Amino acid sequence: MGEMRVVGIRVDAPQNQPVLLLRETEGARYLAIWIGQSEAASIALQQRGIEPPRPLTHDLIVNLCAAFDQDLTQVRIVDMQEGTFYAEMTFSSGAVVSARPSDAIAVAMRVGATIVASDEVLDDAGLTMPDDEVDGEDAAPTEEELEAFREFLDQVSPEDFLGPDAS
Repeated sequence: MGEMRVVGIRVDAPQNQPVLLLRETEGARYLAIWIGQSEAASIALQQRGIEPPRPLTHDLIVNLCAAFDQDLTQVRIVDMQEGTFYAEMTFSSGAVVSARPSDAIAVAMRVGATIVASDEVLDDAGLTMPDDEVDGEDAAPTEEELEAFREFLDQVSPEDFLGPDAS
């Protein structure tokens, strides 16, 4: 499993759909995951450190975990089928819950849980940006990373992630 970090969110111009970009912390590959508007807003608010006046759904999940004395320890992106990514949330009790990656990542960002992707997912869907230099730092995205992401989105569509077996 490769550890990932959130680089950013951008709205794909033709489809007007948000895309979440993850980057390997110890590598050069990225994962681009198309997500819903509400999940994108939740992730963006968390990235910017903005606390809404009332808890969003992902804040509620964090509050429920605390109420039941559970810690989210890890989010795993475990599969991709026909362009759809699948994730699991692992808790301190050992419980594993299936989730959409966008929801799982939104919660993970709020509690500082690690985000990892299976080697198979990275091999199948991982993208390497041209002229990308890996610095290994777990910091906010640089302007160069965001610009590479923008250029990538200008040339990619959701169909590009259907995999080699898609017709």
